[in-house]
Amino acid sequence: MNILNNWRIIIFLCLTLGLAPFFPEPHLWGKLKWVAGGGVGMTAMDYFDLCFHGLPFFLLIRRLFVEIRNKNTDN
Repeated sequence: MNILNNWRIIIFLCLTLGLAPFFPEPHLWGKLKWVAGGGVGMTAMDYFDLCFHGLPFFLLIRRLFVEIRNKNTDN
């Protein structure tokens, strides 16, 4: 089975890498708030960090889309 299509691995990545560090708030959430506020002061490293922590959620959304598409084509 392809690792990028494995539900368990994707959920595990979302809960660990996607949300780490957990306190005081998930890192990804803080970066998204920073971008929504205009991203003033963000460096290339901050954007890389946003992509790195956001990748598991992108994989999850992609997997959900593929699952829905496959369900619709089966009918």
